[in-house]
Amino acid sequence: MTQKPLADRMRPESFEEIAGQAHLVGKNGILRRLLDKNRIPNMIFFGPPGTGKTTVANIIAKTSGMQLYKLNATTASLSDIKDVISSSDNIFSDSGTLLYLDEIQAFNKKQQQSLLEFMEDGRITLIASTTENPFYYVYNALLSRSTVFEFKSVTARDCIPTLKRAVKLLNEDFGTDKTADDELLMGVAAACGGDVRMAIGVIENAFYVSDGEINDDAVKPFIPSVVGHYDRDGDTHYNHLSCLQKSIRGSDPDAAVFYLAKILASG
Repeated sequence: MTQKPLADRMRPESFEEIAGQAHLVGKNGILRRLLDKNRIPNMIFFGPPGTGKTTVANIIAKTSGMQLYKLNATTASLSDIKDVISSSDNIFSDSGTLLYLDEIQAFNKKQQQSLLEFMEDGRITLIASTTENPFYYVYNALLSRSTVFEFKSVTARDCIPTLKRAVKLLNEDFGTDKTADDELLMGVAAACGGDVRMAIGVIENAFYVSDGEINDDAVKPFIPSVVGHYDRDGDTHYNHLSCLQKSIRGSDPDAAVFYLAKILASG
């Protein structure tokens, strides 16, 4: 029988279960404070993969009672948007419609503009997510009607409780008592560069090839060779080039070698 990936089965159902993002959904997080006042604006979630953007959208829909529709901009079309609007018009409820649009940067200007009318008249509340800088990839008219929230890479320490839950759930699934110490979990989380989903995947694979304790030999084949997130011609690439240039100009050989090595190691 096909089983869902562990990361999907472990998806948090409350803000308390989310790893990291305290500045947004912690006790005093700005997004949580808005939601506590029943304020749900149109939003753009911006941040690296595996940091909780989809999860937070799910929790918002659940706690607000709004009807949630999910689309991915890499495969969706204008007709899909119209279908959501048509469906929302047929819902006899005052709770409203929440549209979660993943990878909004894949929509062109016309597709993004098609959302404006429905955002303005309140027929939909939009939560769009992107791993790219929205101020470059989302059109100004849509940006001006939305609030941007930045999701940050999850620290290794914040990731550990989630990885412990992953091991516990796998043990429950298979009736085993395999273990993984905090040092190993910290190393996995750090190597995955703040991507919680990737870290869970590493632990899940390592669990299957371990006889007892999950150790370095078990996780090493599944650890990504490039630490953190990098892009070919985006913000991260040019930020690193800028750091390299300034290190050379400032006569700091250690920093220059570090940034050069990171650029080369990242491909």
